[in-house]
Amino acid sequence: MLVVIKDNFEEMSKESAKLLASLVRRKPDCVLGFATGSTPLGMYKELIRLHKEEGLDFSKVITFNLDEYVGLPPSHEQSYHYFMWENLFKHINVDPRHVHIPMGMAENIEEFCLWYEEKIDECGGIDLQILGIGANGHIAFNEPGSSLGSRTRIKTLSDQTCEDNARFFENKDEVPKYAITMGVGTIMQAHELLLMASGVAKADAIKATVEGPIMAKYPATIVQLHEFATVLVDRDAASKLEGSYSGF
Repeated sequence: MLVVIKDNFEEMSKESAKLLASLVRRKPDCVLGFATGSTPLGMYKELIRLHKEEGLDFSKVITFNLDEYVGLPPSHEQSYHYFMWENLFKHINVDPRHVHIPMGMAENIEEFCLWYEEKIDECGGIDLQILGIGANGHIAFNEPGSSLGSRTRIKTLSDQTCEDNARFFENKDEVPKYAITMGVGTIMQAHELLLMASGVAKADAIKATVEGPIMAKYPATIVQLHEFATVLVDRDAASKLEGSYSGF
């Protein structure tokens, strides 16, 4: 596991976009795993700039998103479908046929989850999976206690996760209680992981992830076992790390 510390959110975002863009240039038909939330927004902004100003080509790229709320249609402003199209996809030349985001309105969620896993395998696996991290150590919607071998499935969201996400809704009662999420095992099968975090609110989570024991109680700690995992953080998120780490 490589830990990279940048001075601030902007530098972290540019570095993450640089890593992803390098992969796209080397392998134009690569499979990218995307995440939602505030952390990757700076990276998405930089990717849009690279596409518009430097011709970064996404036309052959295949994408899979980590998760989606159950019960929200793709048109809902808080759905992750809406988030991805508004913040990235509609600004680049990605082929809509190559975009895969869990369907929270699926009639049979169990069957959909099986299909999602099969589709990832059919595409040869995910080349690079982007990850954020929750304050309680969750990755995607794999809450504390999730099996480290879990696959794509429906999960009940913890009270803390609902509280963290309440700021995106008019009130906490509107926050969905369930989500479809890639499993920890699914995430770990990606060829490369890039976990990002910014701000002092994520400092405890990053310390536990990088320097703590590996345990299901803190799902993000599993990235320690991935052969090609990079943890890319700003100085605030790295403020509680005790080891010696450096930037690129």
